[in-house]
Amino acid sequence: MERIVSATEARIRLGEWMRRAVEQGETIIVQRGRQPYVVLISFDAYQRLRRAATPDWEQVAARIARLGARWRQERGGRPLLPPPEEVIRQMREERDAQLGLP
Repeated sequence: MERIVSATEARIRLGEWMRRAVEQGETIIVQRGRQPYVVLISFDAYQRLRRAATPDWEQVAARIARLGARWRQERGGRPLLPPPEEVIRQMREERDAQLGLP
């Protein structure tokens, strides 16, 4: 559940909002001048957010390696893109055709 309170109300009732955040899992958004300013959540919720926001780079690298292996298998070992020389040759041909050059 989410509750929006003013900065003045948060200052007066901070203890109550802290208990609600911990015991009831409530999220308290504190506004300053009618704009969201800070959020009060339990420390456990904060840690979950941090873990979710910080990728495990070993898992990311392993997943990329698996995807690469699958792509190579699906393409039968053919490269994903043509060699750079072929790309440049095709671009030059297209440019020459646009300019009307032989």
